[in-house]
Amino acid sequence: MQRFLLIAAAVCFCAAAASAQTKVSGTLQCAKADPVQAIPVGDRPDHSLVVEQSKCTYTKPLEIEGDKSKDGLSTATADVNGDSSKARGFHIVTMESGDKAFFWYQGTAKSKEGAPLEAKGSWGLTGGSGKLKGIKGKGTYNCTPSGDGLSCEVEGEYQLAK
Repeated sequence: MQRFLLIAAAVCFCAAAASAQTKVSGTLQCAKADPVQAIPVGDRPDHSLVVEQSKCTYTKPLEIEGDKSKDGLSTATADVNGDSSKARGFHIVTMESGDKAFFWYQGTAKSKEGAPLEAKGSWGLTGGSGKLKGIKGKGTYNCTPSGDGLSCEVEGEYQLAK
């Protein structure tokens, strides 16, 4: 009986280890959004809906199974109310190998007179290409102004498909 419990415990441990999440973090620099399309809602002067896209480079790459992130493309929609906004978007990361990772993100941002002050929120991995096909994960991001764009710290965890 003890041998069965020992084997059962070992199997449970291996199963838990196989499904364990791997920590990941990185820093990306995103240029000022281009293109940007803002449409006034019409209920008050400072309320608009926005669609925008930004190109990003990784100054501290995300490392996934030895492959490092190189650059990314973020496409988002935002509900802008004066100096605050709520955004939802997608970020496509290209790794050094050429594989891609697909992220969604959502969060809030603050600005002053149109200049960004901060943006923060959460993200999730929805899949990828090549070795990253079926990858899943989640985490948080925090962005601050840098040059003509934003510098974003990203952290979280991922799990490759089995």
